[in-house]
Amino acid sequence: MKLLGTVKKLFLNLSLLVLLFIQQGCHSNDSNNYYTLQDFSKVKKIDVHVHQLIARSGFVEQAKADNFMLISLNTEVPDEPAIDSQQSYVLQLRHNFPNDIYYLTAFETSTINQPGWSDRQLEYLKRSFDSGALGVKVWKNIGMTIKDKDSNFIMIDNPVFDPIFNYLEQNNIPVIGHIGEPKNCWLPLNLMTTNNDRAYFTAHPQYHMYIHPEYPSYDTIIQCRDRLLEKHPNLKFIGAHLGSMEWDVEEIAKRLDKFPNMSMEPAERLGQLQYQSIQNWQKVHDFFIKYQDRIMYGTDLEDNKTMAPEEIKKHAHELWLKDWKYFTTGDSLQSVFVNQKFKGLQLPKTVIDKIYYSNPEKWYFSKKK
Repeated sequence: MKLLGTVKKLFLNLSLLVLLFIQQGCHSNDSNNYYTLQDFSKVKKIDVHVHQLIARSGFVEQAKADNFMLISLNTEVPDEPAIDSQQSYVLQLRHNFPNDIYYLTAFETSTINQPGWSDRQLEYLKRSFDSGALGVKVWKNIGMTIKDKDSNFIMIDNPVFDPIFNYLEQNNIPVIGHIGEPKNCWLPLNLMTTNNDRAYFTAHPQYHMYIHPEYPSYDTIIQCRDRLLEKHPNLKFIGAHLGSMEWDVEEIAKRLDKFPNMSMEPAERLGQLQYQSIQNWQKVHDFFIKYQDRIMYGTDLEDNKTMAPEEIKKHAHELWLKDWKYFTTGDSLQSVFVNQKFKGLQLPKTVIDKIYYSNPEKWYFSKKK
């Protein structure tokens, strides 16, 4: 009996040792394959979608502290500084932060119906490239605001843009396109799927297409964007805000499969991914795994006069950290965007490194083919 008790004790101790070995192995495997919150500031990152709308350094300083490089997008938005001014702000900052902030240029559309518009805009873009612009941003006013002389909406596949897109395609210069709006834009407020969309279209009814049936439909705008890419198959095109197909990762996948020179970034549409994570976490997770070479990280953060310098630093840091937690951990999370808890995607290090750094490096900083 005494021998039997000794054997049982040895067996129990051996079992505990095996269990401890397994747990340590799993922990080691996790630390080798997945990042944690503690890794946040250690990993090099690029935010491909911000807006520097004032000449001050706090935003860039916070980016440096959090190991981010910024790409500021010049955008022709009403009530915001002119695109020349936006370019000037970034160029001023680059004197002190030459490796920390870059920019994309844009063209103006206020004179689009005047003769020679395409040539004038192309010359402006070329001067911007000479000043260091990495590419071109196009905005939702194309397809949703500007009209031709006959009061027809000018869509992104309109021939007036062909000289510009031909040049960009031939010279391997990337375009980031905010074409259209989230599909929620065409729904009544009470049927929208995320709180941020509901708040935005409440505050900006001029862009709430549900109450403007005379404007182009969602499908029309997306089809015009697709026709642009069919006309220019070698154009490097980044779909801002998940290409306005944020409502279903399967729709995004269809376009990535069809257009090999297209990629995506999720600025201001992370709530839509979180909403889908509630419905079908595996589908969202697997989408990132499958298309890990075609997705890059962006936020749509703005540095402008409405926030004090310390406020924008705090806001940027908190947003970047929340997004990092969603992408890197499997924690149960909450967000102001949606009303239910959702699970983090817990993407492997190899995927995180691509989304946050090597993909934007390839799309924006690689040498011309």
